[in-house]
Amino acid sequence: MRFKLPMPAQIIMRKIARISLAFALGLSALSLAARADEETGLEDAMPTEQLQQIKIVGFGDSLMAGYRLPANSGFPEQLEQALDERGHDVSISNAGVSGDTTTGGLARLDWSVPEGTDLVILELGANDALRGIRPEITERNLDAMLSRLKGRGIAVILAGMLAPPNMGSDYASQFNAIYPRLAQKHAVPLYPFFLDGVATNKALLLEDGMHPNEKGVATMVTNFLPTIEPLLQKLQKPGTSGN
Repeated sequence: MRFKLPMPAQIIMRKIARISLAFALGLSALSLAARADEETGLEDAMPTEQLQQIKIVGFGDSLMAGYRLPANSGFPEQLEQALDERGHDVSISNAGVSGDTTTGGLARLDWSVPEGTDLVILELGANDALRGIRPEITERNLDAMLSRLKGRGIAVILAGMLAPPNMGSDYASQFNAIYPRLAQKHAVPLYPFFLDGVATNKALLLEDGMHPNEKGVATMVTNFLPTIEPLLQKLQKPGTSGN
């Protein structure tokens, strides 16, 4: 003979069984969720690959230094901003010294370009031409600078210069040939004329008619971008970062 629970008791037992099952399922779901959160946390904490910032030095004379321009308006500063807007992670230091010649540049090169530099924009020679320094001296100094930077594993863009017309055609032919020759010798990119698009435009020059104003520098940066961007793609180095 079976013992029968009263109807209300049967209903209560069924409800208890359902509650127990739901509780067990809930615990299982919480356990799975906690494990998933833990795994996600581990993944978040793991280092993820990213591209390291490219460190650049603008090494030159007053054209690089930003002669008589407002703060942060020189070529290195405007170039960094333009590259940042185009998605490049770069840091550009201004190592321009007004009045510097290639001889002066060679003397200060090692301490002006710190360790960890990835790229140097080498812009010197304008003052050599203005002072009538023999082209062979200018070439020898630039050659030595390129060799030193290459020996340190630093990439270089050589920014060319043209001799002023008043120096005469013989001087100009010797001087102007320096930059293409050295770029080929050292296998570095050449930007043929640093003042391209600016040199003869009074609206883009200061009152001295020699140095670019703020708008002139902006024009120089725009013209320079097609030369530097392909090199930045080659210089990108993967690094790691973690939270």
